[in-house]
Amino acid sequence: MTCSSRPPEVYQDLERRFRRLALIGDASGFLAWDRAAIMPKGGAESRAEQLTELGLIRHEIMTDATLGEALDAAEAGNDALDPWQRANLVAMRRKWRHANAVPAALHEALSRAGLACEMAWREARPDNDFATIRPLLETVIERVRETASLKGEAFGCTPYDALLDQFEPGLRAADIDPVFDDLAAFLPDFIDDVLIRQGQAPAIIEPTGPFPEARQRTLGEGLMKRVGFPFDSGRLDVSHHPFSGGTPDDLRITTRYDEADFTSSLMAVLHETGHALYECNLPAAYRHQPVGEALGMAMHESQSLLIEMQVCRGRAFIGFAAPLMRAAFDGAGPAWDADNIHRLTTRVRRGLIRVDSDEVTYPAHIILRTRLERALIAGDLAVADLPGAWAEAMADLVGIVPPDDRDGCLQDIHWMDGAVGYFPTYTLGAIMAAQLYQAARAADAEIEPAIGRGDFAPLYRWLIPHVHAHGSSLGGETILTRATGRGLGLDPDAFKAHLKTRYLG
Repeated sequence: MTCSSRPPEVYQDLERRFRRLALIGDASGFLAWDRAAIMPKGGAESRAEQLTELGLIRHEIMTDATLGEALDAAEAGNDALDPWQRANLVAMRRKWRHANAVPAALHEALSRAGLACEMAWREARPDNDFATIRPLLETVIERVRETASLKGEAFGCTPYDALLDQFEPGLRAADIDPVFDDLAAFLPDFIDDVLIRQGQAPAIIEPTGPFPEARQRTLGEGLMKRVGFPFDSGRLDVSHHPFSGGTPDDLRITTRYDEADFTSSLMAVLHETGHALYECNLPAAYRHQPVGEALGMAMHESQSLLIEMQVCRGRAFIGFAAPLMRAAFDGAGPAWDADNIHRLTTRVRRGLIRVDSDEVTYPAHIILRTRLERALIAGDLAVADLPGAWAEAMADLVGIVPPDDRDGCLQDIHWMDGAVGYFPTYTLGAIMAAQLYQAARAADAEIEPAIGRGDFAPLYRWLIPHVHAHGSSLGGETILTRATGRGLGLDPDAFKAHLKTRYLG
């Protein structure tokens, strides 16, 4: 992973600069975690100032003329670099292009608008108050449009494609459209078939609550340890929206608890654990360098969805975990049998809430959001018309209409803080997860039996060298092709085959 000879001074200087940028980003990330998990409400204004200022410092470093000159010089002499260093230089340039497309004033305006809108959303959503959010979200979307337009010019692509590239390098709408059109054509009839099949089966027995938060936490932490989460360098907390953050050496996971339903929080915890372990296993030799970072959010989501959906909702893992669930809540009777718990955790329903939806209907939620955010950025949909457009799309894609905005267009945090272009990566990640888990089991027949014993070591012995250890040194399609041994890149047929086997097999 390193050169046999010392790299040129100009490249070493770039590594020092980007290490500084990464450390400032880490500090921002911890301030954001604190803001979401434990910050008192009164700290919102000062925290917004802190995060905005740190963002401006990073922007100033990235837009310093001498950084561009150093990149030019290093690229001119990149034959003196090894493959990882050359890949690092490519990743550095991409970050530089994103930053330099946007003037500092717009960068600051978007940051402030997103922070203000997200804090207001925390109260507006429980109150079903779209009227309060509307002007704030309009400002966010307008700042995102301006940013997207400038980045589109810099990257020679459409504004929406430029937003996609922020979250998944090289991703374009032309890559997404055939995949999502395929799924949109496949899902409606498939959902109907699954609901008919499940309706013909004996009724699922609902475990009886309440399920105290403290016991849910104990169960979640126990299963996190089984998956491999290192609690000596990580922790679990509570927030409005589950997420994974921190650094590879200081992992931060959050969840939220519902004392009437322990499975929702538990699966969220396992999902975020998949994210955290990807971060934990990235190449340590390139820590704080762009090439050592996670490839993008589609690959990141593949790791969380592989753990949550492919593995932890699978029959082998539930066979191991069901007795632990029963013991955690002093359960008794057939509701706690592994077969019943497995049916409970793979139940398909036309639900309103994306984060609580099953893996069959989940892609429909993502297609809905992708279509709406593209319309918002193109100017074809006004924020004022979002509630109606949301209801119409839900009826069309999911087959259910939200009774209010709280469980409709106000349910997600992403647009509120300006994260437009993020949603498609969830379903792209689900497709990758199906491909990777299929390849892992084909390579090592011991993986699934080991999971049935609560042993994730064989799975990670495959995942780390095939996915995690590459960081951003390779593109997603290359990683998939090498890992699966098939030259297909992203393959929605693997995901559909998984769904057919699990739900109709």
